[in-house]
Amino acid sequence: MTGAPVVELQNLEVHFEKDQGLLESVLNEPDVVGAVDNVDLAIDDEDVVVLVGESGCGKTTLGKTAIGLQKPTGGSVRYRGHDVWDAKRGKGDVPFQEIRKSLQIIHQDPGSSLNPNQTVLKTLEAPLKKWQDDLSQADRRNHIYGMIERVGMEPATDYAHRYPHQLSGGEKQRIALVRALLMNPDLILADEAVSALDVSLRIEMMDLMLELQEDFGTSYLFISHNLSNARYLAQKAGGRIGIMYLGELVEIGPAEEVLQNPQHPYTKVLRWATADIDPEDEVEEPPVRAIDIPDPVDPPSGCRFHTRCPEAREVCASSCPKLDRWDAYNEHHAACFRQDPNHEYWESEEIASETPSLADSD
Repeated sequence: MTGAPVVELQNLEVHFEKDQGLLESVLNEPDVVGAVDNVDLAIDDEDVVVLVGESGCGKTTLGKTAIGLQKPTGGSVRYRGHDVWDAKRGKGDVPFQEIRKSLQIIHQDPGSSLNPNQTVLKTLEAPLKKWQDDLSQADRRNHIYGMIERVGMEPATDYAHRYPHQLSGGEKQRIALVRALLMNPDLILADEAVSALDVSLRIEMMDLMLELQEDFGTSYLFISHNLSNARYLAQKAGGRIGIMYLGELVEIGPAEEVLQNPQHPYTKVLRWATADIDPEDEVEEPPVRAIDIPDPVDPPSGCRFHTRCPEAREVCASSCPKLDRWDAYNEHHAACFRQDPNHEYWESEEIASETPSLADSD
């Protein structure tokens, strides 16, 4: 332990060139998509952070960059104070393979990440042979059987000799969790790891992951499009919810702070769209001015949400708010000018609606 965060992202940027046809690539410069822009995030030991946002907002790209699977185009990714990409180039003090072992992933579709031609036992033996080659075959298998039982699959010897097609979706996800935990990782990226499961199995799987966190002392970076799942995970673990919009982290804080006292207008939209967050609340008009999400190739100037925000003013179109702490007494941050009662926002003119509102879309 160095005292540094397990993973720290500073001014992180990940940009991609948009695919073009042959003729278009000859005649024009490629369009660039800013999948992640200017994100700062620190994940500590035994931490839980859940990133939420619409499809295409950059949350999965951010997650994969955090564990060294995606190279950033700007900023830095550090593992316990060591630059991950310096290590990958052989310039760091810590071998990259050690970092890679400590940063694991559970995919949304576990079936695609399990070799259909290998039994569960063979799949789970492979990383142990690589990283713990001092173990005998009997010790490896006893360890694997113990882990399979720990995730609720008994008898372990039966499940260990099955192929992926002989497992249900929930059982595949449990095996994927076992494979990640076999490395005793410091951080696991769970990319929509429960979204394909039924509601009852979803709760069961989330409870299991949090129970195993206590046993293994790992941290989790969850990716979710479901605010209810995010609330369950972050609230139960004492973690944080981060809200992403068009590649930017626009709000982050403790679960109940973010959901009960949202400070960014986009968070209010997500909360409104999730009926089971507070089912007793009266249904109000949607807190959004326009339906369409802007093109990520050409995002709006200033605050990227201003084209859809019902509270937007002229300054929002020309200046980009920073992710600042709005309350000095907690770790709740939001990127919105409305946090500051003295900001020029309050003297700025309101933006006239140029696109149909959601209420008028019928």
